[in-house]
Amino acid sequence: MFEYMTAQEAAKKWNVSLRWVQRLCKENRIEGVMNINRVWLIPKSAKKPIDGRTKR
Repeated sequence: MFEYMTAQEAAKKWNVSLRWVQRLCKENRIEGVMNINRVWLIPKSAKKPIDGRTKR
């Protein structure tokens, strides 16, 4: 069984806003993400997606 973290935990881990993580989940930019009863579950091994707004 995989271990998951919530969107709130991912936001804190990746140092971004909760809304940004929710948006990434909705756009399927995080591999393995699941939405169960309006709660986003993100695998603990997931890496932070690259922000496409910057050129770095």
